[in-house]
Amino acid sequence: MVFGKLLGAFGVGGPSVDTVLTNAHTRPGGVVNGQVNLTGGKNDAKIDRIVLSLVTRVEVESGEHEHAATVEFHQVQVAGGLVLPAGQQQAIPFSLSVPWEAPVTQVLHQHLRGMVVGVHTEVEIAGARDKSDLDAVHIEALPTQQSILDAFVNLGFGFKGADLEHGHIPGTGQTLPFYQEIEFYPAPQYSHAVNEVEVTFITDPRRVTVVLEFAKRGGMFSGGHDAITQFSVDHLAAPTDLRAVVEGWLQQAVSRHQSRGGYGYAQHGSHGSHHGGHGGGMGAAAGGLAVGLVGGYVAGEMLEDAFEDFGGDE
Repeated sequence: MVFGKLLGAFGVGGPSVDTVLTNAHTRPGGVVNGQVNLTGGKNDAKIDRIVLSLVTRVEVESGEHEHAATVEFHQVQVAGGLVLPAGQQQAIPFSLSVPWEAPVTQVLHQHLRGMVVGVHTEVEIAGARDKSDLDAVHIEALPTQQSILDAFVNLGFGFKGADLEHGHIPGTGQTLPFYQEIEFYPAPQYSHAVNEVEVTFITDPRRVTVVLEFAKRGGMFSGGHDAITQFSVDHLAAPTDLRAVVEGWLQQAVSRHQSRGGYGYAQHGSHGSHHGGHGGGMGAAAGGLAVGLVGGYVAGEMLEDAFEDFGGDE
């Protein structure tokens, strides 16, 4: 996708910018490559700097209310102190790294409804900032993340939705100002006790920390409040099929909290290859996660129009 915008700092006859992504599909910890194409206007233009940012939309709680806000979560300057001659073209290549904690927007090449990430280009001319439109970025789940999602679907959990929440989860090493929640309806064997399960990945180069939040039913666990428990899986040591591992997490969490009469917060160690594996389960997950996929997130504030342009259906 290519977007162009006349740089308003110069008005009619001023320079224009197009940011072109050569690989709009990536993964957490990967890169997005492309180039910023500048076209000079009627006069020479001194460009102080060009900055690229990864941006997304998150839900922010304010008292009893919630609203959506645009958040920049990674930024790099790709050029500065250059003069763009009148009528001339100039291409500036770039490689933009993607944080390991970046939200997943695609699962098995299917778009997660509500997840939108874009590359935002900001050009500063003579001290005046003039932001371009956005280019959509599609972030595919890492193999470890995918195996965990496969496991939930293979255990009978149904995909419900996904969103980004502003804030930090304690004890996870989270660095971004928000976290992603991928929500599932409970499998039949857990539906007597749980309304839904929210899965959050806090990922780094070595492992995925998996935070499970259970929205509880009242009664059995002395009230209907949420519970949080945490596990971790190493990228290299994780088996392809994590169904048994995830089932163990769930049973451990339920039995522990049943015995205590209530939910709290618990942290557990890494799970490696000693769990064994029996082949991939990605096909089953693709079918289960297809329900509710495809769609965009209606953005607001300064970047509303740009977010609506690329939506989430590419």
